[in-house]
Amino acid sequence: MRKFTRRTKIAVMLVAMAGMGACATLGMGSFREPVVTFKDLKVRGLGLSGGTLDAYVNVYNPNGFRLDATRLTYNVMVGQNQLGTGALDSRFTVQSNDSTTIRIPIDFTYAGIGAAGTQMMQQGSVPYTITGDVTVGTPLGNFTRPYTGTGRFSAFGGAQNSR
Repeated sequence: MRKFTRRTKIAVMLVAMAGMGACATLGMGSFREPVVTFKDLKVRGLGLSGGTLDAYVNVYNPNGFRLDATRLTYNVMVGQNQLGTGALDSRFTVQSNDSTTIRIPIDFTYAGIGAAGTQMMQQGSVPYTITGDVTVGTPLGNFTRPYTGTGRFSAFGGAQNSR
């Protein structure tokens, strides 16, 4: 039986660590960010000072492998007003080269959406922006990546995405 010297063990360990680092770098390069777009907005309930909306976002996976999302943060702006912000910690899966729709509950106050409502009544639609980040588990490791989507929301036609 052959004994390895301390120097040989260190050299083997350094080569293994360099190889793992190279694999992680290659993995990051082959990962393409999910595309998150706003899909629809529905009123779930109204009260004296505000209500609850359900925002629906579409998450598209452009990768050749399944994404297992563990967290989705969001900030929804309608016009210049923040409609809602928060985090969705429910797990969801997006198959390779496929998409899934996620429901995000948003509590709002009438004061917070008053200007957006006025603009929608005057112009028929309002611009929206949704930003945040999504954390996904892949065969290459866990990644947290930002996303953004913009478009216009019409009371009659729903959302038209710009990106």
